[in-house]
Amino acid sequence: MNKLIDWLNKHVVPIAARIGQIRWLVALRDAFISIMPLIMAGAVASVINALIRDLPTQMGWMGIVNSMQWLIGINSVVWTGTTAILALLFAFTFGYQLSVQYKVEPTAGGLVSLGTFIMGLPQSFTMDLAKTLSKGDAKTLTDAGAAVTGKNVSAWGYFNFNKYFGAAGFFTVMIMGAIAVTIYIWFMKKKITIKMPDSVPPAVANAFTGIIPATAGLFTVGVIDYLFSLNQTTVIDFISKTIQEPLMHVSQGYGSVLLMAFLVQLFWFFGIHGSNVLAPVLDSIWLTAQIANINAGQAGKALPYMWTRSNFDLYAWIGGAGSTLLLLLAILAFSKREDERAVAKVALVPGFFNINEPTMFGLPIVLNPIYFIPFVLAPLVMVSIAYGALSLGWVNPVRNQMVWSMPPFINAFLATLDWRAVVLQVVNMVVGFLIYVPFVKISNNIKPEDVA
Repeated sequence: MNKLIDWLNKHVVPIAARIGQIRWLVALRDAFISIMPLIMAGAVASVINALIRDLPTQMGWMGIVNSMQWLIGINSVVWTGTTAILALLFAFTFGYQLSVQYKVEPTAGGLVSLGTFIMGLPQSFTMDLAKTLSKGDAKTLTDAGAAVTGKNVSAWGYFNFNKYFGAAGFFTVMIMGAIAVTIYIWFMKKKITIKMPDSVPPAVANAFTGIIPATAGLFTVGVIDYLFSLNQTTVIDFISKTIQEPLMHVSQGYGSVLLMAFLVQLFWFFGIHGSNVLAPVLDSIWLTAQIANINAGQAGKALPYMWTRSNFDLYAWIGGAGSTLLLLLAILAFSKREDERAVAKVALVPGFFNINEPTMFGLPIVLNPIYFIPFVLAPLVMVSIAYGALSLGWVNPVRNQMVWSMPPFINAFLATLDWRAVVLQVVNMVVGFLIYVPFVKISNNIKPEDVA
């Protein structure tokens, strides 16, 4: 076991450390973190609507739904300004955080990325004019400035709010925003800027400094957008069809889910925050799926994705990465070592709120060969059980965003509005507990000073 850990420490840890130092990935992670207040505000609105609209509707309690229309309306307005436009918000925070990483003026970088996103959006929609509009209605559209060609109606300033401003826009921001902001950063670093006299106030000087870099970045992406328009398509549609949709499809596979769970556990064992290091992947793929589910649920549509970001927390990382809450319970039930029991008593309450640093570094689990196998194995088995249950339709997918620190059972029900999710969570907790128990008993035979 020690030889395996030494090999992993030599070959895997440096890779994880390098991943955590890639500035583009750090910016991506921090950009998602930056929009978290808006994600959670939208989540509150969605959860309340789920409880006073969706759940009563399922039960046939329409009296409750009708009496709460005022609150449903308020929540819908909040959702419109948060979850529904997360791609728009992310467009700014990504450019901002990327500029922060390269130590250039960040506000202009955020605006460049935001402008890039808007530039790439189509401003047309399709309708069958013969069936939808009378000739008089069509004339009204053209008189208002719309261009009517066949079944396509184009009008300046028209954006398909539902299609592009939610989760579908993330990958376009990551690619096109990165191109524009990279050019902006390069010009700023090379000092190809307008230099104002020292007497000019800093706010004014910074604005003028960013003119040339921002213009270069925006015009570069503008050329790309224009070339795509010559092909009767847009960058965002191209990226969605050729990159985002295939990746999202792959992410729903069992192998992808299992691999991500394994890597997070492996990094954590060596003291590297696996969830943070891999946040660019977790958030850009599985959080995107979750936001798509939330928006679909809000619109009363079928949920498009089975596995989302919260599934890891609900079913595999109960009490934190490794489901360490279950280890604490196993220690309190079977451990005879006073040092482990003392740590378990202190770490138990934080563990119920998914805070497991006291366990990871106090027990410790980090670089502890006794708990390496169950720490990695338990989440993999729990992921497999949950994936199977979801695949068979025994449990509904996640449809609401949850605060990561919400304790077990409550988070499972509110995230899915399905009591079976709580049952699945209980089953996984029992399985994870039983996986940890033999290793807790093995630990009883080892003196604390002998632990590597």
